Formats: sequence, C-alpha cells, structure tokens
Amino acid sequence: MTSRTLDDSAAGTITLGDLTVRRLGFGAMRISSARNADGKVDRAAAVNLTRRVFDRGVNFYDAANIYGYGACEEIIAEALHPYPKDLVIATKAGYATIPMEPGMRVLPANGDPAHIKGECEKSLRRLKLDCIDHYQIHTPDPNVPWADTVGAFAELQAAGKCRHVGLSNVSVDQLREAQGICNIVSVQNRYNLGNRTSEAVLQACEADGIAFLPFRPVILKDTPAAAISDVIAAARGISHQQLAIAWLLQHSAKMLPIPGTTKVTHADQNIDAAWIQLADTEVKRLDAAEAG
Repeated sequence: MTSRTLDDSAAGTITLGDLTVRRLGFGAMRISSARNADGKVDRAAAVNLTRRVFDRGVNFYDAANIYGYGACEEIIAEALHPYPKDLVIATKAGYATIPMEPGMRVLPANGDPAHIKGECEKSLRRLKLDCIDHYQIHTPDPNVPWADTVGAFAELQAAGKCRHVGLSNVSVDQLREAQGICNIVSVQNRYNLGNRTSEAVLQACEADGIAFLPFRPVILKDTPAAAISDVIAAARGISHQQLAIAWLLQHSAKMLPIPGTTKVTHADQNIDAAWIQLADTEVKRLDAAEAG
C-alpha cells in the first residue's frame, strides 16, 4: 500500500467542540522511547516520527503530562512548533507525577485541583502554548471527589487555559456527572476488538454526539476475536493491527482511534489503515466475535 496523505475523505472527520480533526489520530505516549538504527533511544528519531505523522495528514495528537515525564509534550513542541493551524493537540492530567517504584505498574491517581492546575501550567510551558486545545482528565481519583477534579478543569477552561475538556478511564455515571459541571467533548477509554468493556460508554458518547477515543486500539492477543481477525486480515493481505483500526473506524462514526508507536514504519502502516474498507459481512462478523 502506498503512503498516501490522509485527508478528510479517507476516514472522515469528527468534531471536538468547535474543532474538526481527521478521524485517525496519533497516540504520542511512546514517542520519547523512539530509537535510532542502532537501537538506542534517540530524541532526533522521536522528532522525526512526530513530524512524519503530521506529514502523512494526521492532525490530532494525544499526549499527557506523564508520558516520558513531560518529554512527550516537549518532543511535540520541538517537532511541530509553531503549530500548523489545523493541528489539534490534546494532553492530560490526573495522575501523580512521581518516580515509578519497583513493582508499580501504574502511577497513582492525583485529582487534587491544586495538582491539576499546577500540571496545566507545566504542560502549557512544555507545549509552548497559551491555551491547550483539548485538556483531558486522565483518570478519576478515588481519594478526591469527582466533582472537585472536574471542577478544576472547568475553572481552567473559564480562565482560558484550555479550550475544551475531555475525560478518560470513566464510567457512564462519571461521564454524566461531569457533563453536569462543564461541557465534555470526548471520552478516552480502553477499547479494541479484544476488549469492549467500555461498550456502554461508547453508546453514551454516540447518543450525545461526542467523540470516543479508544486507547490501545490494536491489542488483540489471546482473545477469541483474535482468531477471526487473523483469518480476515490474512485473506486481505493486511496486518491484524490495520484490520483492528479499520474495524474501529467502521464500528462507530464517533470513534477517533489514536494508535501509537515508536517506529515510522509502524506509524505509516497504521495510517494506511484509513483507506481499508471492510465489507459489511466482515464488520458484522467482527462485531459478533466474542471480545474475551
């Protein structure tokens, strides 16, 4: 498949409030780990990858303050600032910014309003922005009232520090509560062919006309859906990752997949999936497959 430039006609577009982006984004979580030809972590390789994705027509980047402990945001700024007018950068706050300890799989949540506001200022500096296009609550904090965390983002929006607010890792009830505090334009939850535990959240987003950003969109291993996926992908001569992205795009018009990678070749393959059109029978077969 040739490396075509993604445009509005490939996978379509989606709105985030008053912003319109192409319906295939880039998850920038791992860019700070990009490596050169010698296999060494290389900042230049990360910058090159970040630019390549935009050159291919992707105009939505999903970052976070904890990705590379700020390096992700710095790399995006180094690669793309001053930013093109059609580029939308999303970032997040809501986890503690502390060193990972032995045995720690994820950082603890920190939804304290003071922490959120402090992290917003750091993200603004790293991204070289006065206002974040799309600021997302990374995760609810069980030790902080949800309304307080959402309220901090609402205050940042009112102060002109962010344009739109999104959520991540939430339930339908948490979405509804947040919507009672400020306008929510997206939800980002884990969702893929092999993990559809957020189906109810996706349906709520569809009902309200807001974007759903599936993170880890191509994880299929060791699920009943993987066997069917492999058969269809092999018959089409595409990778199972490309099939997974194509399925997401056709599964829901409110889907905005954000596959990420550390390699230009993988980024190109992911973007090429925007032109794959699955037959209705294939989509239905994948829809009906047991996720696991």
